[in-house]
Amino acid sequence: MRTTTDRTPEYRKLYKLTFSIRDSAYFLYAYQNISLLEKEEYKNHLFLPFTDKTNGFESYGGGRYIDLQLPEGDSMLIDFNKSYNPYCAYSTKYSCPIPPKENALPIKIEAGILAPEEH
Repeated sequence: MRTTTDRTPEYRKLYKLTFSIRDSAYFLYAYQNISLLEKEEYKNHLFLPFTDKTNGFESYGGGRYIDLQLPEGDSMLIDFNKSYNPYCAYSTKYSCPIPPKENALPIKIEAGILAPEEH
């Protein structure tokens, strides 16, 4: 996955998550970081990077993330209230994954952490 620097972490696309908002269907892909699979505490971790129509206006321009866990069944809850900004929203010294174009939502997600506060 591309990042905001030259770093290129390896992720595997694991799930296509389909959901509806206001009677319209959407999908996002959830990923696993290959290097984190070696750590017991991250073996069930899923990474959901996404962009939406708030980016660059009400939220950080580079997109937001949601952390998920592998589901026990065939469904899971995507709680957009838990979406957060990457570290690079606050400082350019961080290297952050760039959400793939396939994870661009054509709507506004007005939930979770929005634009970083100006200091």
